[in-house]
Amino acid sequence: MMRRVTQDNSASPRLMLLDTASLYFRAYFGVPDSVKAPDGTPVNAVRGLLEFITRLVHDHRPTHLVACMDADWRPQWRVDLIPSYKAHRVAEETPAGTPDEEEVPDTLSPQVPVIEDVLDAVGIARVGVAGYEADDVIGTYTARASGPVDIVTGDRDLYQLVDDERKRRVLYPIKGVGTLQVTDEAFLREKYAVDGPGYVDMALLRGDPSDGLPGVPGIGEKTAAKLLAQFGDLAGIMAAVDDPGAKLTPTQRKRLDEARPYIAVAPKVVRVADDVPLPDVDTALPHAPRDPAAVGELGARWGLGGSLQRLLATLAG
Repeated sequence: MMRRVTQDNSASPRLMLLDTASLYFRAYFGVPDSVKAPDGTPVNAVRGLLEFITRLVHDHRPTHLVACMDADWRPQWRVDLIPSYKAHRVAEETPAGTPDEEEVPDTLSPQVPVIEDVLDAVGIARVGVAGYEADDVIGTYTARASGPVDIVTGDRDLYQLVDDERKRRVLYPIKGVGTLQVTDEAFLREKYAVDGPGYVDMALLRGDPSDGLPGVPGIGEKTAAKLLAQFGDLAGIMAAVDDPGAKLTPTQRKRLDEARPYIAVAPKVVRVADDVPLPDVDTALPHAPRDPAAVGELGARWGLGGSLQRLLATLAG
């Protein structure tokens, strides 16, 4: 179900949080790699991300914006709890004893430092914290925000942060960032029959192969939603396992009982952190470049042309 996003023209602070890697991956695969710098280096992800940010700022008018980064895409504290967490994404050539490197397309990796340099020169806050994923940075900013929060991500894991009362929603790109799925509580109830907190319980019960989360065998999305509707939350489901009178099938009871070791640790892995030690940075959306000379140099070196100029014009406007 698609909903049109309406702008909030009030003067109150409105924070937009970008799941930056999610967006530049989409830009990389959505913009032809024939888009190159003068020296022949592909810059499709760079230019695509700049176009994304321009459109997001123009359409949704945030007063504050943070490009949230993966300082650690596979934190050890999550791996210690569930060793399979994102294990299939680890690059095969990662040397033993060194931090895991995520396998990414060869022509994307060199573009990430360019993206970081451009964001810094423009003055868009860029935040990554050692030992945490971008999701955790997003979760912490969301918890601390006093006004509305728009989270822009292609990762459904962040649906857990949706909260109508506190005006937290996820803008999920369907096509570029021009077509966004506005994920609010009504959408979650219609699509998954859960709310934001319930999405965490459903996700860990069903599992997620893309993140290496095994889930509970035989408990898919629909069954998980039915159990949550029946027993309230994960704790209620597990209490029902111990209650002979609870209406669970023998197979469900057995599978949930056998999955206790996983269920005991999965919530900490699946829930985004809300207590990340964030750096003290200015998150206000800039109206002029922080470093005009660097912006000019980067624009010329990497052939960013109209993509960069459109961003600057939108910020100034």
